[in-house]
Amino acid sequence: MTAHAPTTHETPAPTGELAAERAHLVTSRAALKAMRERAEQLFTVGDQVAGDAYTAEQLGRQMAQRIKELSDDPAVPLFFGKLTMAAEERWHIGRRHVSDAVGEPLVLDWRAPMSRRFYQASARDPQEVAVRRRFGWSPAPAGGSTALTSFEDEHLDHGQELGTGSAILTAEIERPRVGPMRDIVATIQPEQDELVRADLEDTICVQGAPGTGKTAVGLHRAAYLVYLHRERLRRSGVMIIGPNRSFLHYISAVLPALGELEVTQATVGELLDHLPVRAEEDVAAATLKHDARMAQVLHRALWARISRPTGPITVSDGSYRWRVDEGVLRRVVDEVRREQPPYALGRERVRARVVGLLQRQSEARRGDSPPDAWLRKMGKVKPVAELLDHCWPAITPQQLLADLYTDAEALSRAADGLFSPEEQELLHWAKPPRSLRSAPWTAADAVLADEVAGLLDRPAGFGHIVIDEAQDLSPMQARALARRSGHGSLTVLGDLAQGTTPWAARDWRDMLGHLGRPDGRIVPLSTGFRVPAAVLTLANRLLPALDVAVPPARSLRRDGSLEVTESADVAAAARNALTREGSVGVIAADAAVPAIVDALRAAGLEPSALDGDGRLTVVPATLVKGLEYDHVIVCEPAAIVAAEPRGLHRLYVALTRAVTSLIVLHTEPLPEPLR
Repeated sequence: MTAHAPTTHETPAPTGELAAERAHLVTSRAALKAMRERAEQLFTVGDQVAGDAYTAEQLGRQMAQRIKELSDDPAVPLFFGKLTMAAEERWHIGRRHVSDAVGEPLVLDWRAPMSRRFYQASARDPQEVAVRRRFGWSPAPAGGSTALTSFEDEHLDHGQELGTGSAILTAEIERPRVGPMRDIVATIQPEQDELVRADLEDTICVQGAPGTGKTAVGLHRAAYLVYLHRERLRRSGVMIIGPNRSFLHYISAVLPALGELEVTQATVGELLDHLPVRAEEDVAAATLKHDARMAQVLHRALWARISRPTGPITVSDGSYRWRVDEGVLRRVVDEVRREQPPYALGRERVRARVVGLLQRQSEARRGDSPPDAWLRKMGKVKPVAELLDHCWPAITPQQLLADLYTDAEALSRAADGLFSPEEQELLHWAKPPRSLRSAPWTAADAVLADEVAGLLDRPAGFGHIVIDEAQDLSPMQARALARRSGHGSLTVLGDLAQGTTPWAARDWRDMLGHLGRPDGRIVPLSTGFRVPAAVLTLANRLLPALDVAVPPARSLRRDGSLEVTESADVAAAARNALTREGSVGVIAADAAVPAIVDALRAAGLEPSALDGDGRLTVVPATLVKGLEYDHVIVCEPAAIVAAEPRGLHRLYVALTRAVTSLIVLHTEPLPEPLR
């Protein structure tokens, strides 16, 4: 069979097939508008058709959500692809499902089973696809709508396949980007699609080199799982964990663009709100608190507070006096302790069982069961309360930590065989605070408080959690996330080469163990689609010095540029970069940022805020992880390296943020691996 050249139609007068596709776009947008209007009508009359107030409220909430999901952004293409099947069926593939008045689909959601063929079909395995069509769109002007300008066909039934040689695919991947991250539904590659569509029960760890799309894979997997298991995940929830608020702002537009509005986004710190963080501590103390051994220390310290009864109790209800012997009470405490419930639940079990003993005595004496008010009263009487306070005392996370930090003997008992005396001294408060409220709590203490809270009671969990930049999690932070996914699954995203915290992971299997998923599947992505080859070649020179076993990143892009210049004129470099299309990020050591901002302003340039959407942004090196800019200016690599113990890892991150051009400015000698 003769292979025909793929057909590409540019922007001529809208005649023939291009005119027909534009007409389909008009019809589809009108149908989406009608779907939204029907949802608005149901929202208006919902209280009239609901049987009761609760049903009306639930229906109203669901319809309000549905109205938001059906919003149409004219700047975002409604569909990006089309499948023509061997049986001559035709399906347009887009970001959401659109149907006409009688329910016939005009656009299939990219997550629908049929849509999978758009990403997976190939000349070798056409999957009954005769022609795969990709659409080209013009960028939308401010406040305007994007226009359908071209299409490109692959005749899979004739053995034609462009793959990454597709002009439309390449243009979309390389399109300059200003503002928040966009979805990648039009450019998902087969290996990415396999990860996106993994089963809900699967925990997947993606070791992704810079520019491989690991963040996008995680976000699109969240959208896919919500689509496939909507009711289940609506109840249990989906959580996106990012390294900082700037990163979460950057990715915030992706899921709403895909019609998913009920996914929660947070940093690890925002989840751990058991105490007010008001102090900082040295790296050695913080590193020790993040160590996995702390979990055992805290467990010992908490359960060491339990003691056996030292005598009987006598309880009066106003009419009779009831006695429970010491041996019986000891058996109650011992039995509950063997059951190993959460600590707070164990205390309530002891209370309930002691009250049960009193109840049986009352029933034997009176001949009938006492009322519920009597049972509640017995649970609170002084002898029972004193028994609990002695045998199973109530405790808060703050109290337990403060006791360890101020009582050297208590810490020594809990840390025996785990921490050396020198390590224990790192945890000691030299001056006890006047109150728990005024205590010098640190961010690491908040992680430990969450560990204690998890020992006291089980936290609410999520059906699925996506963790980005996971290589920077400490073992104790990973345990906090594991507690919130006890019955769910995880998508773990990261790059060991980009680990910058003192406790950064060096092996994904260890991290998965701390996350409670030791058997999770580890999948490497090493082929980049965004970062140019010239940039990765420079960054890869750092890898031998980073002490991690990851393969060098490689890129399919040969169009980028790299310039290493001995200069400090950041304003001139920024002005030159701004003459080109796209965003510009100036990355520097944190301490240098104010001076760079002043220099840019003095030159008549106005950088936007880090969470703004302007073209020029100055970014502290410690906050740049996960972000990307069309043009990047890295200032003084040596200063970035010198600013922290894992400075070379930080520099690797900074160098790999560019998706078109990278300029390295320096007056100090470059770090040894880059010379």
